[in-house]
Amino acid sequence: MKRLRLALAPVAVLVLLLAAPASTAADQPAAGDKAPAFSLSSQDGTVVTLEQNKGKWVVLYFYPKDFTSGCTVEAHNFQRDLAKYEKANAVILGVSLDSVDSHKGFCAKEALTFKLLADTEAAATKAYGSLSTYQDKTYSARNTFLIDPAGVVRKVYVKVSPATHSDDVLADLAALQAPK
Repeated sequence: MKRLRLALAPVAVLVLLLAAPASTAADQPAAGDKAPAFSLSSQDGTVVTLEQNKGKWVVLYFYPKDFTSGCTVEAHNFQRDLAKYEKANAVILGVSLDSVDSHKGFCAKEALTFKLLADTEAAATKAYGSLSTYQDKTYSARNTFLIDPAGVVRKVYVKVSPATHSDDVLADLAALQAPK
């Protein structure tokens, strides 16, 4: 029996590797890297770019899908804390592969006032190493990039917990802004 388990171990590793999301941390910008530029339409139809937000901290969060439970919790918590982000000179930008119309409906239903960006071609999602595939469905993985006012990535969050993520980002933002 022991020999059978040892023989199956490499097969189990191979299965786990094949089932892993398509993107890897190596594909993502790391802390200290210049943040990749993007230009995406928001729920109100306006185009939003990273360059437009120069001089502010940017919380660029990628999420799988509008109207799903985890994504709704995460968005509600960012909305709940929006005044704290604004006080810290930070903007929240959510990105998924959903359409502008989907974002418009999601924002209306959930009373979200920050920008959700439609990355229907997956360009920004790929640039940030956050494109993932599961059961032949492609989506944005739940990753976040905290970008400083000069456009440099200061913190990368991978596979975040929607329930605590806003609190985590606020704590890191405060630490990064603290006088040294």
